[in-house]
Amino acid sequence: AAIATGFALAVTYPWAGNIGGGGFMLVHPGDGSDPAFVDYREKAPLASTEEMYVDGGGRKNHRWVGVPGTVAGFVLAHEQYGTLPWEALVMPAVRLAEDGFVLNSLAAGAAGNFDPGLNVTLERSENDEFKRVYGKNGGAEPWQPTDRLVLSDLGRTLRRIALLGHDGFYAGETADLLTAEIERGGGYITKEDLSRYSAVMREPIRTTFRGYEIFGSPPPSSGGIVLTIILGILENFDLKAKGRWTPETEHLIIEAMRRGYADRARYLGDPDFVDIPRHLTTKGYARELAASIDPTHATPSEKIGPRLTEVEESPETTHYSVIDRNGMAVSNTVTLESGYGSGVVVEGAGFLLNNQMGDFNRNPGVTNATGGIGTDANLVVPEKRMLSSMAPTIAARDGKVVLVTGSPGGRAIPNRVLNVMLHVLEFGMSLRDAVDAPRLHMQWFPDRVDFQAAEDPEYADLVKHLTVMGHRVAPRARAGDLNSILVKDGMSIGAADEASSAASAARR
Repeated sequence: AAIATGFALAVTYPWAGNIGGGGFMLVHPGDGSDPAFVDYREKAPLASTEEMYVDGGGRKNHRWVGVPGTVAGFVLAHEQYGTLPWEALVMPAVRLAEDGFVLNSLAAGAAGNFDPGLNVTLERSENDEFKRVYGKNGGAEPWQPTDRLVLSDLGRTLRRIALLGHDGFYAGETADLLTAEIERGGGYITKEDLSRYSAVMREPIRTTFRGYEIFGSPPPSSGGIVLTIILGILENFDLKAKGRWTPETEHLIIEAMRRGYADRARYLGDPDFVDIPRHLTTKGYARELAASIDPTHATPSEKIGPRLTEVEESPETTHYSVIDRNGMAVSNTVTLESGYGSGVVVEGAGFLLNNQMGDFNRNPGVTNATGGIGTDANLVVPEKRMLSSMAPTIAARDGKVVLVTGSPGGRAIPNRVLNVMLHVLEFGMSLRDAVDAPRLHMQWFPDRVDFQAAEDPEYADLVKHLTVMGHRVAPRARAGDLNSILVKDGMSIGAADEASSAASAARR
C-alpha cells in the first residue's frame, strides 16, 4: 500500500510526490522482527565539487538535480517486505497518468497549500517541457479545479518501471531521456551516476520514552537523532504534571529543541562519509543537557555555541502513514525539495526532477556574522547523500505499533513530529486533537520561537510569560502535514492534517 501510494502521488501530487526525487521509509514489520529503514535519499553526481554552488545562481534549473532515489527505494522495500506483485503496485499509477485525474482546488492553484499554485508556477517557469506537460493547452489557459490532467509521457515511464523495476528507471529508455535532459540544461548527472545509484537498508535510530519504544530515521536524515535528543531531555521532567500549555512546560520544550538542533548542525551528515558521535543518542548525554537548562530563563543560542552556516530546507515535502491488518506499519516521507523540484520536466518522460543539491552546505569555510563557518559534515562530495530533516517515526509498546507519524516542513520537521508525539504519548490527547493542536518550533538559530498560536488571545498569557523568561516568540502560519495513525483498542485510527487536502480512514 505504501509503494502504490507513492507511485500514485508521483502522478497526482506533482508539487512533492515524485519519481524524480528521494526520501526515507521506516518499516515496522509487526511480527516481532526488528524494524528497518530504507534510505533512498538522492546522491551528489560524480562530477560534484565542494564549491560548485558558491555562486548560487538560483535553484530552479538542471544544475541542482541530485541523482534520484525514489524508484530504487521502493524496489528495495518491495524486495524486503512486499507480498503483492510489483507490477500490481505500479499499474494503478499508470492508469491515473494515462487516463488523467481531476484536479482539486489545491492542484489547480486556487487556494491552500499550493502557494504558488500550479497556474502561478507555470507562468513563472522557464522550462518549456514543464509548460507543455503540465500546462493547459501548453500553458495558454489557467487550470480549473474540475479540469482533467492527462500525463501520457509519465504513464509510459511508469509502464517501464512496472515491467522492469529498477532498470525501468536507471537504465534503458528512461535513463537515456533523463541524461539527455540533464545534458541539455548543463547539469551533472550521467548514465554512470544512474547505474551506480542504490538505495540502502540502515538501522533505525532507537530510543525509549515513557515506556514506549521509539524508532526514527538515521543519518543522512537528522530527524531521528534530533528527536532522540529532545525526548531524552524532556524525559527528565514531569511535563504532564506541569500541564500542556503552561510556561514551565513550553520553556522546557523550547530549551530541549534548542539543544537538539545545535547538535544537528554540529555533527550530522551522510554516515558513509562522516563519523557521527555515538553519545548523541544516549540517556546519559540527555541528562547532561537537561541539567544545563535554567528552569526560569531562556538560554541564548550563542551560549550553546557559535552559529554554524546551514542552508534552509524547503518545506515542500509529503508524508504518509500506513498500517495493515497484521500490524505492519510504514512511515514514509518523500520530497523533490522545493515545490515542483527544479521545475524541470524530463522531455519525453513526463516527470519532474528534484533540486535536492541545495540541501548541501554550499559555502565551505565562509565565516558569517556570528563567527561560525560552514559545517564540514554536510559539504558536497561525489556520491554523498545530502543531510535531511525528514523524520518518519513509529512508536511501539511490547512490540506492537502504537503511533505512526511524520511530516513535511523543512528543518522544522523533527519539531512538528515532536509536537504530535508529546500530545499523544505524554499528554494523552486523542489523535485528532494531537494533530489539530498548535505547534511550537525552535531550531537554535535564528534565536526565535515560532508558535502558530502566538497571536491567539487564548495563549496571550503563555506568550507573555515566555517573553519575560527571555524567549522571542513569533507567530507562524500553520506548517507541517502530520498524517498519522494511532492504534488503540484494536482500532487503527487515521488522522489526516486538516490544513491540507489529505485524507484518512479507520478500521479494525
